[in-house]
Formats: sequence, C-alpha cells, structure tokens
Amino acid sequence: MSALSSDALIVQEVATRDGFQIEPVFVETAEKIRLIDALAEAGFSRIEVSSFVSPKAVPALADAAAVFAGIRRRPGTVYVALVPNPKGAERALAAKVDEINLVASVSETHNRANMGMSPADSIAGFARIMDSVRGAPVSTNATVATAFGCPFEGDQPADKVLAQVERYLSLGIDGVTLADTTGMANPRQVARLVARVLPLVGPERLTLHFHNTRGLGLANVLAAYDAGARRFDAALGGLGGCPFAPGATGNICTEDLVSMAHEMGVPTGLDLAALIGLSRDLPRLVGHDVPGQVAKAGRPCDLHPAPARAA
Repeated sequence: MSALSSDALIVQEVATRDGFQIEPVFVETAEKIRLIDALAEAGFSRIEVSSFVSPKAVPALADAAAVFAGIRRRPGTVYVALVPNPKGAERALAAKVDEINLVASVSETHNRANMGMSPADSIAGFARIMDSVRGAPVSTNATVATAFGCPFEGDQPADKVLAQVERYLSLGIDGVTLADTTGMANPRQVARLVARVLPLVGPERLTLHFHNTRGLGLANVLAAYDAGARRFDAALGGLGGCPFAPGATGNICTEDLVSMAHEMGVPTGLDLAALIGLSRDLPRLVGHDVPGQVAKAGRPCDLHPAPARAA
C-alpha cells in the first residue's frame, strides 16, 4: 500500500477484540484467524487482534495466544493486544505482539466496575507493565476510557482527562486513545477536547474511539477529524459494546466510516468492497444481525435498475 497523504483518515480495526469479547457465542479460533488475515489484506495498518486477560473473565478471547500464532503477519500491519496487567504483558510478549494497549477509565466508578480498582491503581500497574516491556520490540498505547462521559458519574472534566494523558506520556507510553466508552460524546465536545489534547500528543499518536450508542458516532468522527485528529478505532459491522455500561451498544462501524470518508474524498487506503463482503459474513460467525448500514444498503455508487414503470 502506498503512503497515505496527511489528510488521510486512518481506521484501526478492533472487531476481533472489542467486538468478539462480549459475544455470547464463541467464535472459533480458525474463523478469527481467517477474518484477521482478510482484514489485513483489505489494507489495515493496525488491527487489535485479541486480549491477554483471564480466560475466566473473558472466555470469548481465551484463545488469544493461538490466534496470534496462527495469523499471517502482513508487512505494514501492526498487530495489537489489550493487556490488563504485567502477567498479560508477559503473555503478549511471548506471542510476539507488535503493540500492547492499556486501558484505564478517567471515571473512578467506571474503572472500579471495569477493572476492580481505582484509576490511580490502574496507572500504577501501567508503570510496572512499562518496566516489563522496556527494551522489547513492542510499542505501547494507553486508552483514557470514559473520556467524554461516564454512565455513573456523568461529565468528566477536560482537565482531568488531560492530566491522565500527561501521566501516560510521563510513563513513556507511545500513543494515547480517547475513548467514548459509552457513546455519550457530542461533536462540539469532541472538537474542544481534541483541540486540547493534540498539542500534547500530535495526530500520529492520538486515536479516537467512539461508540454509536446514541447515533452520533460518525458525527463525532467528523468533528474530531476537522479538529485535526486522523486515527480512529472502528469495528467491522459495528460490533462491540462495554459490558459495564448500561445501554451501551457497539463501536462505530468500519465499513460505514470508510464509506463516509470515501464519499467525502478523504483517503483511507482500505478496500471498501472487501470490507462489505466480510461484514455480510459476520451474522454467520456471531449468530445475529449486526448494526452496520452500508453492508445492508450498499455503497452510494451501487445503483439499481429503474422500476419498470420508470423505464
């Protein structure tokens, strides 16, 4: 894939981790590997493959090591794993992941529900993880969850979010994600926070992670993009959702996001037709319909024969 221009919108695929983690049906290891390989061939520069968490906590991802062992590593694609603790980091290094992603909520209540500890304790754990991976051929990213609001506490002050970003950077973490974990963000709020975080991180190191819980996912992407952000997480078919957020639905849909970007003339480097084909196969894997719209309606350029009466 040729280098993309500075106005490109970079989509980072998270379906096989963030999407599959809450599915009640276990997606077979071979199917995960097949999907990840196909996503890489569609042009993704970064794929969040799985998570090295306790199999008891997240049985849907108990095969993380086997998935990493089975995928075909495409040059130019970074293969990412979510890591909750030093033991998970050790397993991730053994699996030869390219990047580890750490997560702590800025909300005290949400972090205790999600991680069983305070945000401060989570970040102290990040310091131990960073010590364990220092010198290893792996990059690091850390997510500020509930950055745009918490379903238990409500709005989270921007200064509090910035303080957590600065703490991540002080640990030597390479990249930062701002996550709208429960779909509470609105476009103006997004633009304001991105404008404050970008001077600290820069567009090459900042990712936005939106959920479509209240139908504003793509609007929030556009607001962040116009504010200077360029990297966005998305999940094929719109899979996913936070298990500790009442009413939360899936991530923004990859093929819907790519279709929007292409219609606006914004390059992504991704094969939209291939993504639509993969999304249409998801119900077979997960046993239910998925929220994505473009896979159902087709691309705007997919025209139809005129009705007989109009011919």
